Amino acid sequence: MFDIGFPELMLIGVVALVVIGPERLPKVARTAGLLFGRARRYVSDIKIEIEKEIKLEEVRGFQEKMKQSAVDAKHMIIEEVQKTSEPVKDAAAEASDAITEISRGIRQPPAPGASVKTDTVAETPLSPSLPSDNHTE
Repeated sequence: MFDIGFPELMLIGVVALVVIGPERLPKVARTAGLLFGRARRYVSDIKIEIEKEIKLEEVRGFQEKMKQSAVDAKHMIIEEVQKTSEPVKDAAAEASDAITEISRGIRQPPAPGASVKTDTVAETPLSPSLPSDNHTE
């Protein structure tokens, strides 16, 4: 902390001995040592508190980033669900219209085994196709 060497300490000791006197010097030195120790502990405690606050700020920043990521992911999921639900809603509306027309006698029901129009819903395989291992032995 202070750049004090042995000669400087000797000079301070001699001046203290002259000013304070030999009777009171041990008591004053003990009190000065106690005060110096308290000051060092106080500075150490302050350093620890500052480090805790810095770490806490880092955690808060990370928490904010995670919250923002969660909100962004939520918005992306909502957009994808809306994009995906539009064709399903259109197909459901067409089916409802067809059922209404059939029930009113405006349209004839499709014949058994007839192909059904699937323009509005994209057909995708339910499971990915995996390459088969056809080994002949």
